[in-house]
This record gives sequence, C-alpha cells and structure tokens, in this order.
Amino acid sequence: MDAIVQKLALSAKDNSRPTQEEAEDAVRVLLRWAGEDTSREGLLDTPRRVAKAYRELFSGYDQDAADVLGRTFEEVAGYDDMVLVRNIPFHSHCEHHMVPIIGTASVGYLPDGRVLGLSKIARTVDIYARRLQTQESMTSQIANAIQDALDPKGVAVFVEAEHMCMSMRGIQKQGSTTLTTTFTGAFKEDASLQARFMTMARSGK
Repeated sequence: MDAIVQKLALSAKDNSRPTQEEAEDAVRVLLRWAGEDTSREGLLDTPRRVAKAYRELFSGYDQDAADVLGRTFEEVAGYDDMVLVRNIPFHSHCEHHMVPIIGTASVGYLPDGRVLGLSKIARTVDIYARRLQTQESMTSQIANAIQDALDPKGVAVFVEAEHMCMSMRGIQKQGSTTLTTTFTGAFKEDASLQARFMTMARSGK
C-alpha cells in the first residue's frame, strides 16, 4: 500500500500524466480508504472501469476549442441577426469535490460576416464541460472561445445547472439550480440585447 502511495506521489510531483496502471492503483487506494475490500469479486474490475470512465468524462483536456471553431462560413446571404443554440445539455464535474454538475447551456452570437456550424457550438460546450470546472469559469470560457475564433459583434452565454455538491452532500438541497451569464461585445454594451437573448434562451422553460 505504501509503495502505491509513494509511486502516485512521485508521479504527481513531476506533473506528468500517470499511466493506466497508476490510475487504477489510485482507484484501489480510494476504495480501500472508503472501507472497501478491493479483492472482492464485484470490485476486481472496478479500477479499470473507473479509469476508462474518467478518460471519457474528462476528455475535454485532450481537445482544443480553437481547433473545433476553426472552420467558419461566409455565405450567409447577408444575415446579421442573432444566432442562438438553446438548451445544450451537458454534464461536468465540480473542481472542488469532483462530483457532477448537470445542466444546459444556451449560446448566442451576432455574426459579423461569418457564422459557425451549429454543431461546433455544442462541441465547444462539451470541451469545457468535460473538465474539472466551476460554472462561472465554464460560462466565460465558452464565450471567450467563440469570441476569439469568430470575432463576431458579440457573444452571449447562459448556463443553468444543478450542482451535486449541493444536492448530494453538505447542505443537500436537491433541485436548486445556479444561473450564470457572460456577455461580450454588443451584448455587453446593450442591455436590450441582453434582455432579448435571455428571453429567447428561457422561452418554453
């Protein structure tokens, strides 16, 4: 047990990505710390499964939003009004407790001659969601990535989510949600545009 802990500590010290074996060893340490017997049949393959799940749940670390947003389209027939993709579902994990954050994101922008493929917006949300996050940071990261890649007249992002660190532990208030917004460019300067975006984003809820 001590050898495993020492090995994990050395890996953390040099800041390199641990091996699959080291990740599985870490899961075994946590299971034993929780009071489990890692040799019982039901847990024999759990470390491998958890490591595989974490690779998927935190796949955003291996992706760059700039790559996803790199391709834009200029043939928009003069369209220059708001583009809004509403209620994009996501799941993330709180960086403080590593428990789920589950919610939706609505992303809008005012094009300035170029537009994005709609799926690119949803993929950008996923890239930032699939990392350890705070909701505030994630909201800003999505807006800034689109602003930097597309250089539109403005970007608006609205995120509504339930945090399991409030629902499952601590204060244990199930069903409470947190709302965050970020506005850039014209959205930041014009309160009427913000209101229009929020009305469109929340309509039907």
